[in-house]
Amino acid sequence: MEKTSLGRTNLMVSRTSFGALPIQRISLKDAEYLLRKAYNNGINYFDTARKYSDSEEKIGYALSDVREKIIISTKSHGETGKELLEHIDISLKNLKTDYVDILQIHNPSFLPVPGHKSGLYEALLKAKEMGKTRFIGITNHKLNIANDAVLSGLYDTVQFPLSSISSQEDLALIELCKKHNIGLIAMKALSGGLITNAASAFTFLRQYENVVPIWGIQREWELDEFISLEGNPPNLDQEMIEIIEKDRKELAGSFCRGCGYCMPCPVGIPISVAARMSYMLNRSPIMPFMTDEWREKMDNINNCIECGQCKSNCPYELDTPNLLKKMLQSYNATYENYKRSISK
Repeated sequence: MEKTSLGRTNLMVSRTSFGALPIQRISLKDAEYLLRKAYNNGINYFDTARKYSDSEEKIGYALSDVREKIIISTKSHGETGKELLEHIDISLKNLKTDYVDILQIHNPSFLPVPGHKSGLYEALLKAKEMGKTRFIGITNHKLNIANDAVLSGLYDTVQFPLSSISSQEDLALIELCKKHNIGLIAMKALSGGLITNAASAFTFLRQYENVVPIWGIQREWELDEFISLEGNPPNLDQEMIEIIEKDRKELAGSFCRGCGYCMPCPVGIPISVAARMSYMLNRSPIMPFMTDEWREKMDNINNCIECGQCKSNCPYELDTPNLLKKMLQSYNATYENYKRSISK
């Protein structure tokens, strides 16, 4: 497994790393098997968060006996320094360790700096002084905050969405981090699952030596695919470039990345899937969504109470309620066509 240095931390991390958000959706035993297989195949960096329900606990259960051989980052979504310090103590207990390698502030709406009323940055430093973390970082979905974090020199790492369909403006963050020797962790490298050709996404990001993608892995076949790509990295040739250009054309503009910050919905709408429905129907097999269960879930969009919670929490500032209505129209048209086709 090829490794690279994560900026000024000098942590040597596997260039194929493990994003542990999805393992909260599987059983403890399944997660143990997946995490252990990743480790046994050379993946040594695992990224999680306090907000990812039992993801930390599953990492602790599966990998605590090899703690000194792996690198762990977690995140606190606390809004105050007090909450952050409370979170890191819970995280350490869950992870069955007395330190994490990187403690990150999880997608704040501002850049925490020394002297800010939140006390978040001071809490990071305190956690480091207490030996609870080796390095400090920040995650964000907004480019201006990510850029400012790099230029501030306050953080060892920055985590930001990067993929083969990222804009040139977003991709400029790569060179900025390289210039300032800040570790750059790429989340959403498959754009929430809308990029269906993992090889093209893998190959695109592999050209940047200072970018460390944390692939969100939930199923064994997904892990196997990335292990295979790592073992025999494909070239960024004309065929790959054409695949990437096709993805860029189809996914141009604003779309839901499935980050889940809009959840839970007060009336039970599965927003993180429903808001991407037309893309999913166009880019993957439709059969799993042509069920009575999914019809009912999509129809629930009609029960939206316009509370604004999803819209205000969206890091991409999408007009989620209107987006959901459009997705419902698209879904209904596909569903009716499907029903007519099978009734013939």
